[in-house]
Amino acid sequence: MGPMPKTPDHAPAELLADWTALLRRCGATADPEPYGRDLLGRWAEPQRRYHTTDHLRAVLGHVDALAGHAADPDAVRLAAWFHDAVYRPDRSENEERSAALAVRALTEAGLPGPRVDEVARLVRLTVTHHPEPGDRDGEVLCDADLAVLGGTPEAYAAYAAAVREEYAFVPEPDFRAGRAAVLRHLLALPALYRTPAARARFDAPARANLAAELGTLEGRPAGPAGIR
Repeated sequence: MGPMPKTPDHAPAELLADWTALLRRCGATADPEPYGRDLLGRWAEPQRRYHTTDHLRAVLGHVDALAGHAADPDAVRLAAWFHDAVYRPDRSENEERSAALAVRALTEAGLPGPRVDEVARLVRLTVTHHPEPGDRDGEVLCDADLAVLGGTPEAYAAYAAAVREEYAFVPEPDFRAGRAAVLRHLLALPALYRTPAARARFDAPARANLAAELGTLEGRPAGPAGIR
């Protein structure tokens, strides 16, 4: 796996225990713990404000809630661990580098090739969050990753603020234009969520949150929630 940042002392022990159990369940022949510590170190890097260990924990929780929809829930869990393992806001190849990391680490740990390939495919899918119809694993991972959009107005505002902090190096006019384009793309999607459970829970609040943030970026008055 190569040299990687060390996990801070406060890295959550429960996540490391979950990782170790997951890798053993998936057939690892090497000790899972060093890989888990390396990953947790990555998720705790100082440039992160939203893509943190808290985000990892949240995505894993949503994967667990949606696991009944997945064809291979453990492959989805592995992909959740790796999907933002490489994260530099000033670079565009994060997902590809994360997928490559997954291939190197999971192969070295002894996991079977087909499952490693599936994990890498799922990680790459988070570039577009657009799984093909019938891609049940992809649907679960993408819905879990986008669940933050359907939080309470207060939680969504905290998410949006953290994203802005990660892009603090981008001038405000450029950020507003780029962020607005992302929000318009999301709002234009025929379906933000693909699993029935996520669609029922998150779609309506997510669209309200996205529309409210877009209105603020474009200089329109805030809606009834009044959070922007």
